[in-house]
Amino acid sequence: MARDPAAGPGAPKFGTLILADFVPFRLNRLADAVSQDLSEIYRVRFGLGIPEWRVLVTVAERDACTAQHIVASTRMHKTRVSRAVAALEQRALLEREPNADDARELRLRLTRSGRRIYEVLVPLALERERELLATLDAARRQAFRGALAALEESLGLHHDE
Repeated sequence: MARDPAAGPGAPKFGTLILADFVPFRLNRLADAVSQDLSEIYRVRFGLGIPEWRVLVTVAERDACTAQHIVASTRMHKTRVSRAVAALEQRALLEREPNADDARELRLRLTRSGRRIYEVLVPLALERERELLATLDAARRQAFRGALAALEESLGLHHDE
């Protein structure tokens, strides 16, 4: 590829990357800020970290699931998932049970205490999501959700993972 002659000598061949304008960086920064903001709800009130919150919600969505499912659907590293599972088990919020379909595999299920926390947390989290999205008008909310779906699809991310 030819150098842009208008850029002058010593200019990068492919242009300059401004990190603050780079979409992958902006998405990551935004996701981290939103995650940290939301974590105030479950960290302060329930003593849960971000990985524990993600595991708790993922298990609750399916009533029971495997750690492999959590890794695939949250894209957290298996070590983080394992530590979160152990922390939730230690607090008696999560339990392991044999998988009837595969004896080598354990399924994770919320305990009654875990379910109670989930039932209190969900309305708080959904309210925070509503507050955040309320900063956008209806057309922008729809466009934002559509853009997220298109980007997720282009990267092979599916809602059913």
